[in-house]
Amino acid sequence: MHPLASFRYCPKCGSARFEENNGKSKQCNDCGFVYYFNSSAATAAFITTEEKKLLVVRRAKEPAKGTLDLPGGFVDRFETGEEAIIREVGEETGLIITNPRYLFSLPNIYAYSGFDVHTLDLFYECKINDWKHIRAADDAAEVYFLDKKEIDPNLFGLGSIRQAVRIWTESYTG
Repeated sequence: MHPLASFRYCPKCGSARFEENNGKSKQCNDCGFVYYFNSSAATAAFITTEEKKLLVVRRAKEPAKGTLDLPGGFVDRFETGEEAIIREVGEETGLIITNPRYLFSLPNIYAYSGFDVHTLDLFYECKINDWKHIRAADDAAEVYFLDKKEIDPNLFGLGSIRQAVRIWTESYTG
């Protein structure tokens, strides 16, 4: 199925003659507007304690409700990846991060309300100076720490997060 199959009307003029142009776009046969299907940006944070324990959250909402996740979320309009990871970690954990360091990115498909949102997930290493305000909030039902030996990528519910945790445990934790 074309990624824009559920978009039936031209977003520019409202015409119903909005048809598949190629594998990644639709074009309006009335006004000529071409709409391209592009990935949304999202962020995720690898946050460790001085004892090398990884901060994880348990997802409070679908998709993958109840599974493990890394703190993070979608990048808002006019926001950098760094601003987004700082905001998202604050919303989900109450923690303030400084100087997030970009590690790598992975594509993902995020199933949201019956629609597949294609994302490009940006992974950051983040440091915390003050842990006293840690709490689970927003999309996080629970916040806790895992020792390196307790980290099982299969417990993480989203595909890109599982893959990132595998990469991180093999490459970034020594």
